[in-house]
Amino acid sequence: MDKNSDFFRIEHNNVEPEKGRILIAEPFLQGRYFKRSIVLLAEYSDEGAVGFVLNKPIHLTLSEVLVDFPVFEAEVYVGGPVDTNRIYFIHTLSHLIPQSLHIKDNLYWGGDFEALRKLIEQKRIHTSQIRFFAGYSGWDAGQLSHELKENSWMVSSLDIPTIMNVEKPNVWEESLRQLGGKYRIWSNYPENPSLN
Repeated sequence: MDKNSDFFRIEHNNVEPEKGRILIAEPFLQGRYFKRSIVLLAEYSDEGAVGFVLNKPIHLTLSEVLVDFPVFEAEVYVGGPVDTNRIYFIHTLSHLIPQSLHIKDNLYWGGDFEALRKLIEQKRIHTSQIRFFAGYSGWDAGQLSHELKENSWMVSSLDIPTIMNVEKPNVWEESLRQLGGKYRIWSNYPENPSLN
């Protein structure tokens, strides 16, 4: 057997999916939503998972997406293929936004949208404290485990400043480089090898 035949196979490092971890798409995973994506798991249990794609901007601000909403120049990202006509958000503002759901450390998702509106009107929050997504990524019970067995995703971690830093367009490549070894090479693999 060719020793390089498993070059693009994910070597599981016993990092299990859980709330607050990220999924890194393998280089050949296709699709509008998940190609070269990083997904933050906001919820994970035996019943399924909820996540948000961190690195797919739609190139519109919240003020351009929501009608009759205070001006707030935060960019909106594609969160995933589920419920794309709704806005979801992650933030570090649990002390200001009631009903926020804890992800990890000082990172939360959702909460009272009217409280958020008032905070924006009062200019009490900054775009670095919150990120917005159109839709979310969802997995039914067992579905994500199946995708992991198929080597569609690697499970890893990112610190909260990196998760909240919307100015990092190359987070997929950087996440692979940090894993080292063959993953560093994966990060440079062309999106369309036939064009090389």
